[in-house]
Amino acid sequence: MSSITPSPNTPPKKKELSSELRMVLAFALMGLILFGTQWLYKRLGYATTPPVETKSTETKAPGVANKAADSRPAIDASLAAGGPDAASQPVVATNETEFALDTSVFHIVFTNRGAAVKSWTLRKFQDSHGNALELVNTKAAAKTGLPFTVRFRQNGPTTDLNAALWVAHPAADGLGITYEFSDGQTMASKTFAFTKDGYLVQFADEVKLGGASLPHLVQWRGGFGDMAVDSPEAHQAMIRYDLTDNKLLSEPAKTAKNGPLPIDGSFSFAGIEDQYFTAVFLSPLTNQLKTTLFSDNVGTYVKTEELPFPGIAVGGEGRNQLGLFVGPKQLDELQKVNPKLANVIAWGWFGLIAKPLFLILQWMNAGYVHSYGWAIILLTVGINIAMFPLKLANLKSMRKMQALQPELNKINEKYKGLSMTDPKAQKKQEETMALYKVHGVNPMGGCLPMLIQLPFLYAFYQVLSVTVELRHAEWLWITDLSQPEHLAIRVLPIIMVASSFLMQKMTPMTGGDPSQQKIMQFMPLMWGYFFWSASSGLVLYWLTSNVVGIAQQWFFNKTAPLNTVLIQASNTNRDGRKKA
Repeated sequence: MSSITPSPNTPPKKKELSSELRMVLAFALMGLILFGTQWLYKRLGYATTPPVETKSTETKAPGVANKAADSRPAIDASLAAGGPDAASQPVVATNETEFALDTSVFHIVFTNRGAAVKSWTLRKFQDSHGNALELVNTKAAAKTGLPFTVRFRQNGPTTDLNAALWVAHPAADGLGITYEFSDGQTMASKTFAFTKDGYLVQFADEVKLGGASLPHLVQWRGGFGDMAVDSPEAHQAMIRYDLTDNKLLSEPAKTAKNGPLPIDGSFSFAGIEDQYFTAVFLSPLTNQLKTTLFSDNVGTYVKTEELPFPGIAVGGEGRNQLGLFVGPKQLDELQKVNPKLANVIAWGWFGLIAKPLFLILQWMNAGYVHSYGWAIILLTVGINIAMFPLKLANLKSMRKMQALQPELNKINEKYKGLSMTDPKAQKKQEETMALYKVHGVNPMGGCLPMLIQLPFLYAFYQVLSVTVELRHAEWLWITDLSQPEHLAIRVLPIIMVASSFLMQKMTPMTGGDPSQQKIMQFMPLMWGYFFWSASSGLVLYWLTSNVVGIAQQWFFNKTAPLNTVLIQASNTNRDGRKKA
């Protein structure tokens, strides 16, 4: 057969990427898309679901009033007993005072100016400076008002209730407070009742004008949660559980960039969240809530630059009687209050994997190793051991392919210089696949372990991104497994890249094109680039997978040396029969 000599004017033919290299690059791109889209959505503030905008006079949907009523916490009857009297005399304080209330989980500072909250800290959680976590954006208060100030959609009273000095009546047990105000025409009250150890608060308020109830909402404006994290506005949103569709809906601040946005309907709860914490109002017996979303351009106590943070207002009745959960997105705490609250933990696309992984990590940490870092290592080892039979089959297939390399080189040489459109290219592919079939080789076998690991990788990424238990979790020199290393030189990603190179060196190389093999050799550097800014826990997972993979590869190389496979391949014809 004569060789085909290209014309001098013919452009050089592009080398065709091997199927294996294409698959590896595809998986790498899949991983980039999985992580990149999540980061981009949070960075740009895109809504995860389309907004549901309704008029404030929306008709209540029939047939939904009693949904999930059995899961709603009861409001203490003592809260319903008070309220402004239509014939009350003026009730006004003479000066501004503060009242501090402490439970085992909260430290709250109330002010009688507007009967609002100046500070709401979580005693069991710290910010990056080691202080109790402040949930109120104090920097925004002057511009947007404090939490639990009131807002009227229609014309309100002439007296500004948010600037008025209310009279405080602390509870005898120190676990509650009632505020009252009256100017003779406008009468109002607010009551907060706490427990010693829980995150559930019972809240009731009422406003009357001339004896008639005045519909209103209570506000939490200017953002919420941990303001010391990078780009806090990217993690914050208004949330609500829609009983009509039975799903959680989320709206970032940008949804209301053109002005306050009323969103009313049949909601089990509505509130505001950041990455790890939430404050939600649980609806009354009617399951009807009126809410308003705001986009508040404010600074924080960390940055003076004004950025759009979400704000909310919830209520809509003359007398609002609501449950209130303020606290961490801990699965057990959320489910104790209302099973639907567990939906505020965003497990993501691979929730069927992510949630069980977290529960196993939690079980290991609580009962055995008392460290989420060691729990990640043990769980990763277990996953890799469970997948070893499948990986072993693929290692055998790759070893056979390596032994067949001389035969593959002959086929490549036979059809050297063919373009992808040449009819003989199909013949080349048929001969190659026939050779694989005879020797029981799967050309995609080397990519299958990586494909299997991708869902676990993304699941671990979600666990580290949404579970408050891993926030600030320490391991050896790592101060927070949910964040990248804070060292100038990040040790864990460097070790991970080194382990990837070692494992690649031990793994059989397939594919006859030297240039493609060189590309494959740089894959660890690409993974290192992806993982450099990833959470330390995710890097620890991948590093542990590499270490286990190295041990498994060493075992395979010892038990199935290449020379044995080469002898078997050399004694077999292309048609699968043994040579005479």
